[in-house]
Amino acid sequence: MTEGLVLGTFTWGDTLVQLLAFLILLFLLKRYAWPPLMKVMKDREEHIANEIEAAEKARKEAEALLAEYKEMMRNARIESQEFIENAKKQGESQYQDIIARAREEAEKMKESARLEIQSEKEKAVRELRDQVASLSVLIASKVIEKELTEEDQEALIQEYIEKAGKV
Repeated sequence: MTEGLVLGTFTWGDTLVQLLAFLILLFLLKRYAWPPLMKVMKDREEHIANEIEAAEKARKEAEALLAEYKEMMRNARIESQEFIENAKKQGESQYQDIIARAREEAEKMKESARLEIQSEKEKAVRELRDQVASLSVLIASKVIEKELTEEDQEALIQEYIEKAGKV
């Protein structure tokens, strides 16, 4: 009964068979399993390295785009400020031009009115002189037609002066 179970005995034959089987297994693993396993590991390493490189590249592109966007926004703000400033300056310039033209037009109108008043005044003076001359001639002819006393002449002159004043 105890023949199949030997506890404490060492057999060189079994050990050699197990060692030989282990070496064959090791050889087969090294020959057929290790290269594909190493290839899978290398491919995985390359894939991870490529993913890291792609992520780094994408991050750098995103940073460049962000910097470009910020620059564009800054330029847009500057351009809008310049546009607003130019519009204000142009508005002020137009305001000043309109005021200057209005003043110029008012001066022209005042000068035109002054010239018209002067012309009308000169015309009235000429007409008055003509009337005075006509009245003087009329008075002289009346004086010549009849001899008047000094009091009558004075009354006649006063009468003609009143007539001239009414005209």
